[in-house]
Amino acid sequence: MPLQFSAKPGLVAYITVGDPDLATTHNIAIAAIDAGADVLELGVPFSDPLADGPVIQRASERAVKNGTRLHDVLALAATLRTERPAVGLVIFTYYNPVLRFGLENFCDAAEQAGIDGVLITDMIVEEAVEYLAAARRHHLAPIFLAAPTSPDDRLERIAAASQGFVYAISRTGITGAQKSLTSDAEQLVRRLRRFTKLPIAVGFGISSPEQFAAVGEFADAAVIGSALVATIEQAGPKHAASSIARFIQGLRGAIKEPAVPAR
Repeated sequence: MPLQFSAKPGLVAYITVGDPDLATTHNIAIAAIDAGADVLELGVPFSDPLADGPVIQRASERAVKNGTRLHDVLALAATLRTERPAVGLVIFTYYNPVLRFGLENFCDAAEQAGIDGVLITDMIVEEAVEYLAAARRHHLAPIFLAAPTSPDDRLERIAAASQGFVYAISRTGITGAQKSLTSDAEQLVRRLRRFTKLPIAVGFGISSPEQFAAVGEFADAAVIGSALVATIEQAGPKHAASSIARFIQGLRGAIKEPAVPAR
């Protein structure tokens, strides 16, 4: 089932669970949802986050140091599902924590927690047969990353395996804010449209209201991670939730309502 977005562009908000601590993460998540996030990506902290830039690396290090583990992420998800039942919930993780948990056990626990989808960053579609079968058994939407460098035949495989939405990477490299969007993102979305009717979300580097609005011109949703994690880092535990709410309200405020034709 595709995940639902209330407006265009939809907002997929990434947070690292356990940064700065679990209680604050809960408050941040609620604030993000209430401010307009359609989908929350709940990041599982990992000691070696190769795809992430320095901002998310630091957040992951802090969360690991705090003792946050995959079971804590699932427990938070279950709480959020009860408190905000309409929000989309996605687990964002590397494969190692899932492997240690046990693939079948993880998928079962994710289903019980009310998770909608799972994005395993280092799970490639060519090696995902076992994972896809387990996700199907537990009604989880697998989400894969599609890169501008991927040939069309690989984009077609990614689109066929994906549910929920397809995550289009705006550029090659690691996560992190960038000053401007490259044309690669729009071209990639156009290529993916040939292979899927699922929503397409663009991520990696979107950090400003102007970029968020620009993504809405050609994609269904924007994924914002590093900019939110940096906001949390700068605000500190006391002000993190309110700072995230203001940030997301600023994104939503950048979207102009279509003009109503004069009668």
